[in-house]
Amino acid sequence: MARVQIYTDGGASGNPGPGGYGALMMYGEHRKELSGGFRLTTNNRMELLAVITALEALNKPGMEVDVFSDSKYVVDAVQKRWVMNWEKKGYLNKKNPDLWKRFLVVYRQHKVIFHWVKGHAGNPYNEHVDQLAVGAYQKGSLLIDAAYEASTA
Repeated sequence: MARVQIYTDGGASGNPGPGGYGALMMYGEHRKELSGGFRLTTNNRMELLAVITALEALNKPGMEVDVFSDSKYVVDAVQKRWVMNWEKKGYLNKKNPDLWKRFLVVYRQHKVIFHWVKGHAGNPYNEHVDQLAVGAYQKGSLLIDAAYEASTA
């Protein structure tokens, strides 16, 4: 069985500021792009949301997936199992618990391996998802990251 390859990126202009995520999903000859922009968020939220959105777009459970991300925040949290400890401790004093909870639900539905890639280093897929993320927050109609905005109110 072929593995699904997912490249993800996220960013924010100002951090916090307008932000967006981009994801490219590849399975054999099939390609799917996902992106979204928010009026006020952080780069780490967008990096994580890119992964979540892509995993949620998989059409059946138990898929074998390689996720490629330039986010040490996301990759290390999973590879080093920090997020599992955060979960056990109720995400006490951790940022983005809403997204980490959502991530763990979909992560556990698949066989996911994370790979860190250096950002802005010429990897065409990483460059492409960076363009998707930036384009998403530069367009006119931006969504509201309600959980983030509520946490800063």
